[in-house]
Amino acid sequence: MARGNDMMPVEAVQGETLDQLVWRVLRQGAPAVERVLEANPGLADAGLFLTRGQQVLVPAGARSAAPVPMTQLWT
Repeated sequence: MARGNDMMPVEAVQGETLDQLVWRVLRQGAPAVERVLEANPGLADAGLFLTRGQQVLVPAGARSAAPVPMTQLWT
């Protein structure tokens, strides 16, 4: 994936995992985590926890444009 203006650098907080960072920034799960891993070669080899202040590039296109379907329980 190309690194350029389409990337958003995000700083990790102490004890944060990649999936927690992706959820904090994008409010998305596994598909977005996979896109972030593709944008950051070697990140998966670094271990479970990110280091405090570690910069992770989040693809701007990782944020889904499709609305999340809502189920109305009561009318």
